[in-house]
Amino acid sequence: MFITFEGLDGSGKTTQFQRAVIWLRGRGQDILTVREPGGTRISDQIREVLHNRTYTEMTARAELLLYAASRAQLVSERIQPHLEAGGVVLCDRFSDSTMAYQGYARGLDLGFLDTLIQFATQGVRPDLTLYLDVEPAEGVRRRQQGQGELTRLDVEKIDFHTKVREGYRALIAKEPARWVIINASKSIDDVAIQVRTALETRLK
Repeated sequence: MFITFEGLDGSGKTTQFQRAVIWLRGRGQDILTVREPGGTRISDQIREVLHNRTYTEMTARAELLLYAASRAQLVSERIQPHLEAGGVVLCDRFSDSTMAYQGYARGLDLGFLDTLIQFATQGVRPDLTLYLDVEPAEGVRRRQQGQGELTRLDVEKIDFHTKVREGYRALIAKEPARWVIINASKSIDDVAIQVRTALETRLK
């Protein structure tokens, strides 16, 4: 089973991802955990370029292709082999991030993005996606006050993050059976309960 976590920057997605991994492993699940961009030696190098805030001249098309390259390597080298062996994969972001950020927020052609994603992933798609929903302004505030790295996308204006959220909502509307919306405005423990409930229900 392939499970992905999605959400705005500052939604608490990575924190809940890490908690879910611990919980699932405690239940005896054979889990591979990966993140995007990154997860392989090559993909981690691409991540450094994508997240470097000094590269202000990076175009939307270059950004898109770098994400696609990182994903192609990750799927081929790690995700696909683990799924074929019968394991469970948890991924912190995947192709829906490309649609939301580079498609809906950057304004790149959605049809082309879908074709590129299919090529990069070899058709591998999540079975379940947990979307941690938070108001864009709250997400930005959390990122600015947090301890993690601030990436090029984190420092975008609030309008950009609003478009990302609208993009996620559009994706959910197109494929509601795959998605579970998590109210990420609650406390960390309350959000963790929502995540566990969703995972437990689907894994049954």
